[in-house]
Amino acid sequence: MITCFHVPYSALTMFLSMDQRERDSATAYRMTMEVLGTLVGAAIQGQIVASAHTLKHCPTHNMSAGNLGNSSGAEIKEVYMIAAGVIGGVFIICTVVMFLGVKERDGETEKQIPFYKGFILVMRHGPYLTLTAAFLFITVAIQLVQSNFVLFCTYAADLRDHFQNIVLTILVSAVISIPLWQWFLQRFGKKTAAFCGITWIMPFTMMLVFIPNVVVAYVVAVSSGLSVAASLLLPWSMLPDVVDDFRLANPYSKGHEAIFYSFYVFFTKFAAGISLGVSTLCLEFAGYDTGACKQPTPVVYTLKLLIGAAPVAFIITGLMILLLYPISEDVRLRNKVCLDELRQVEFIKGHLLIKRGTPPILMGNWEHRRQQRSQRKMELICIMGIVGYSVFLNL
Repeated sequence: MITCFHVPYSALTMFLSMDQRERDSATAYRMTMEVLGTLVGAAIQGQIVASAHTLKHCPTHNMSAGNLGNSSGAEIKEVYMIAAGVIGGVFIICTVVMFLGVKERDGETEKQIPFYKGFILVMRHGPYLTLTAAFLFITVAIQLVQSNFVLFCTYAADLRDHFQNIVLTILVSAVISIPLWQWFLQRFGKKTAAFCGITWIMPFTMMLVFIPNVVVAYVVAVSSGLSVAASLLLPWSMLPDVVDDFRLANPYSKGHEAIFYSFYVFFTKFAAGISLGVSTLCLEFAGYDTGACKQPTPVVYTLKLLIGAAPVAFIITGLMILLLYPISEDVRLRNKVCLDELRQVEFIKGHLLIKRGTPPILMGNWEHRRQQRSQRKMELICIMGIVGYSVFLNL
C-alpha cells in the first residue's frame, strides 16, 4: 500500500510545473517535509513505546530476550498497536491534505502508445539506466548503515544509551541540510552535488568504526545527516532531467512519467531488500544471538564491516557508475531550451488545428499528420510565416 501511494506521489513533481527550477524547488520542499515527517514520526512513536521498555541496561551476564524488559508481551503489543494507530491516522490526514491541496497540470492530449512499448523505450534510455544503477548501489550503502546502526551502537561501540539521540541528530541534520544542498546544486550542478554529498559520509563512518566513542558518534551523526539528505534529494532532482532528455529523444512518445518513477521506486525498494538480506545473512553466519546482551567477537567484526567497509565499497561503485551519467549542466540547459522551443511549435500547431476544427484527440498524432501530407505542408508554411513575422517585429 505504501508503494501504491509513493509512486503517484513522487511522479506528481513532473506535473506541477514544466520549469526545471520550479521542479527542483518542489523536490527540495518535498524531501524536506519527508525527512521532517520521519523525524516527527520517530519522536511520536518513541514516546509512545518508551513505556514498554523500562529496563535500559543489560546485566553483566547473558539473558534471553524475554527478560530484557519489565512489560509483559500483551502490554508491549498494546503499546505498539496504539503507536501504529496514531501514525496511520497522521498518514491518512496527510494523504487527504495532498489530494485536496495539490493541483495537477493537464496531461498531454496526444494518444499514448501501449505500456509495454513505453516500458521498452524507457529501459533503453541510457541516462535513466545509469542514474538508476548508480543510486541503486548508493542506496544499498545508506541502507546498510541505517539498518545496522542500532546493532553497532549496542554491541560494537557500547553506545546503547545514546543511539536514540544519535538517530534524532542524523534526522535533524538531514532536515537542516536539504536547503543547503538545494542551493549547492543550483550553484555548482547536480552531478557535482551528488559526488560531494555522497562521498562526505565515507571518512566519518570509518572514523566511527576505529574510534567508537560518544563525541565521535555525534560528529558522525551530523555528517551522516548531510549525506543522507544528499542521497534523498539528488536522485529525485535528477530524475526529471532524465525524463526531459527522454522527451527530446522521443518527441512523439509521451505520458511515460509513471514508468520512470515507478521503476525507480522499485529499484529503491530492491536496494533496501538487498541491504536487509546481506545484513541478515552476514550476522547469522557470524553467530548473532537474537536478544542477547553480549554478542560473540565475530558478530562485532561483522557489524564493523557492515557499517564501515561494505558501505564504502558500494558507494565507490555507485560513484564510478555515476561518472558515466551524461546529463551535465550544459546538457540540462540545452535540453531546457529545446523543450521550450518544442512546446512552442506544438502550441502553434495545436492552435492551427483547432481553427480548422480538427478533433482534439488527433492533435499532435504523428500517424494522422503523416496521412495528411498536404495539410502538414500548409502548417509548416504557416509556422514559418509566423516565426518570420515574429523575427521581423523583434528586429
